[in-house]
Amino acid sequence: MTVPSLVARRYHDHAHKAASDAVSLDYEARFLRRKVLATASGAALLVDLPQTTSLDHGGVLVLEDGREIAVIAAPEALTEVTGPDLTRLAWHIGNRHTPAQIDGDRLLIKPDHVMADMLTRLGAQLRDVVLPFTPEGGAYGHGRTHGHSHGGPHDHPHDHTHD
Repeated sequence: MTVPSLVARRYHDHAHKAASDAVSLDYEARFLRRKVLATASGAALLVDLPQTTSLDHGGVLVLEDGREIAVIAAPEALTEVTGPDLTRLAWHIGNRHTPAQIDGDRLLIKPDHVMADMLTRLGAQLRDVVLPFTPEGGAYGHGRTHGHSHGGPHDHPHDHTHD
């Protein structure tokens, strides 16, 4: 194993400056606390966050020297869901607490044969695709993704400023 030359102990859901490098991770790999990753330039990066965190596409890992590493959602196998009543299909997907990306006239979900059977019975058309997966976050910032606010009573402290 390569000894990491870079260490990130903080994460922000948006960049504050131009990123010095990037990591490309699928949806499951973007949920982590401590792990060694390879950056786009090939550098070894130790991510050592204080708690398990969902890294969002467009977020950044902050290095100890303040440089930022961009987080990019990597393409992965997904199921595209379309149909004449997309709102109804979205409700059924959400009712099963299945992460879904709302993308114009389609929904994207992770492949699941049980969901596929249910959606087909409801009149959906399904197609296998390979795309980056950036599903909607949970209500109120809870669940897999977390909000990023500035000054609410339940905020966790983070040391950065906005220019």
